[in-house]
Amino acid sequence: MEAARLLFEDMPQRNFFVWSSMISGHCKIGNVKEARAIFDRVPVRNLVNWNSLICGYSQNGFCEEALDAFGKMQNEGYEPDEVTVVGVLSACAQLSLLDVGKDVHKMICAKGMKLNEFVVNALVDMYAKCGDLTGARLVFERMTNKNNACWNSMISGFAVHGKTKEALEFFGRMEESNEKPDEITFLSVLSACVHGGLVEVGLEIFSKMERYGLSASIKHYGCLVDLLGRAGRIQDAYHLIKSMPMKPNDTVWGAFLGACRIHMDNDMVEQVVEDVCTSDSSVDSGNDPHYALLLNIYAGSGSWEKAGRVSMVMADRGLQKTSGRSSLMLENTEQFHI
Repeated sequence: MEAARLLFEDMPQRNFFVWSSMISGHCKIGNVKEARAIFDRVPVRNLVNWNSLICGYSQNGFCEEALDAFGKMQNEGYEPDEVTVVGVLSACAQLSLLDVGKDVHKMICAKGMKLNEFVVNALVDMYAKCGDLTGARLVFERMTNKNNACWNSMISGFAVHGKTKEALEFFGRMEESNEKPDEITFLSVLSACVHGGLVEVGLEIFSKMERYGLSASIKHYGCLVDLLGRAGRIQDAYHLIKSMPMKPNDTVWGAFLGACRIHMDNDMVEQVVEDVCTSDSSVDSGNDPHYALLLNIYAGSGSWEKAGRVSMVMADRGLQKTSGRSSLMLENTEQFHI
């Protein structure tokens, strides 16, 4: 973007494609403030410029700003097109603004906009994330060509809202279709299994990843640890952690410790403390994440005296405390708090 900026500033004249390229470019690297500054410099704006800003806002999580820009664009007399509504529907999905999303859907129908795969995917995603699974399914079933993103939106929507049976049903349908499940699909289905307490089904689904040529990430392992832990299979969850091809992070340990706390397995808590203390980056090195993890371990297990000692050491060394809980964030799914 620095090279683009130098070229941009040297241009004697700039058309709307050039302005939009700079706006989109800054948004792609997360520099929304600079993107807005470029947008404000556009001498004569058109729909392409507005779309670049609205979509850039949505892609970076500035959803209220995206909707505000959408309103201003309409006030200036510009008619939205398919690109506009995709950005706006994404903002509605992230903010769970179902009523606004429905209004956009009505507008799409009223204006006779082309229902290309991007618009339809955005509609399914909006309805699913806002909890209107009936609306999402109606749009989904009317699609002639269902791509990977659309399947994932449906499966994720069912998983997030505790519809385990439906999530597994759609996963089966996806396997029978021409679209292959990807990493996001498996995260969503494993999440559904956690909701439903379906341990054996979850283990079987996890094993399918290799058949599709997919490598399980630490998020997939963390979800499986959560599934086993909630079912009381503490030893199995621990053996899974120890056999992971990557080092467990605080999220994985947090899911495991949450299970230990629920099932009152204090011996396993002590084992986790020993594992953390004897890891390559030991607590003695003054590593902040390990101190924070130890604090959460002791607090979570009710060992307040030990937690107090760790907290004092952190304070003495000027280390920042973290919240006494861990969370597992799954793409396109919910956040589990432990």
